[in-house]
Amino acid sequence: MSVLASAVNVVTTDGPAGRAGFTATAVCSVSDEPPSLLVCLNRSASVYDIFQTNDHLCVNTLTCDQQVLSNLFGGKTAMDERFASAQWSTDVSGAPMLDEALINFDCRISNRVVAGSHDILICEILAIRQRKAATVWSTSSVVTAANRSNTGCLAALTARQLLLQLTTR
Repeated sequence: MSVLASAVNVVTTDGPAGRAGFTATAVCSVSDEPPSLLVCLNRSASVYDIFQTNDHLCVNTLTCDQQVLSNLFGGKTAMDERFASAQWSTDVSGAPMLDEALINFDCRISNRVVAGSHDILICEILAIRQRKAATVWSTSSVVTAANRSNTGCLAALTARQLLLQLTTR
C-alpha cells in the first residue's frame, strides 16, 4: 500500500474523550449529497478510543512544508506537544483546525464501519477552509508539488474541485 500516492492529513478531534490527532493518508471523498468524506483509523492506534467516543473531527490536509508536523502526529509524541507545535482554531464542530493547512474539513462522524484492522469513519462535512499546495505521500516518503508536480497538483486539484462543488450549490 505504500506506493499508493495520497494527500497527507492530520486528523484531529476534541470532545468528551479529550483532544487527539493522528497523521492519515487514508482519506477520500464519499458523496456530494450530503457532502462527506471517509477517514480510515487503525483500531490499534493510541488515539482510537478518543475518536471512538468523540463525534466530530477535522481533516487538516498538510502543505508541502509541514512534514515535521506530519511526523509529530504520526509518531509517539505526547498529544500536548503535537498540538503545541502549530496554531489551531475551531469552527462548527469544535475540533481543532490547523490554521496553516492546505484545506480543513470540519466534520461530524455520521457512521463507523469495521473493515479488517481499521474503522472507516464516514464524516459529513460541516465547514471547509482552503489555503495552498498539498503534501502527498508516495512510496513511503513525503513528496511535494515542487519535486513531484503531477502528484501534488492532483491532490490540490481534488481539494479545489470538492470545495467548488460544495460552494456552488
